[in-house]
Amino acid sequence: MKAVILMSLLSSSIILYQFNKNSPTSDWRIVDDGVMGGRSSGDFHINESGNGVFEGVVSLANNGGFSSVRYRKTFQIQSLKNIRIHLKGDGSIYQFRVKAYSSDRHSYISEFQTSGEWETIEIKLSDMHPAYRGRKLSIANFDQDQLEEMAFLIGNKKEQEFHLEIKSIQLF
Repeated sequence: MKAVILMSLLSSSIILYQFNKNSPTSDWRIVDDGVMGGRSSGDFHINESGNGVFEGVVSLANNGGFSSVRYRKTFQIQSLKNIRIHLKGDGSIYQFRVKAYSSDRHSYISEFQTSGEWETIEIKLSDMHPAYRGRKLSIANFDQDQLEEMAFLIGNKKEQEFHLEIKSIQLF
């Protein structure tokens, strides 16, 4: 009986977002460098396959250089310590970001390289470092018991088009 209970605990997870053809795009909000005068332009939509698509152009004009898409909802983490994202990128480096509280100025960040193929990215929450406006902060890595915001950001200090297709995001 103990083995069954242990297996159940090991396999527990929380779906943070599962995209499908009926997913509302209004749940996700684009924040580009335009908030600081930049000229980057991101877009978010659901494609014919039912996946979330974050795409656009990063521009360095006017001291710009990033685009992001953000989702706010409160999730209790419980004993779950990892994030699993099923996605297909364009070969670029992206950031996955979380905030324990949406009012926090800083985010906790993990960078990942995409391959151009469908893949599963796994991130330890405790490895996510705090940063504000691109600067790493001298406070502890993520150690909270809730999430209120998650985001994808591209900002590789170069002008580029980008395309990131997302199927699901879960805690495990």
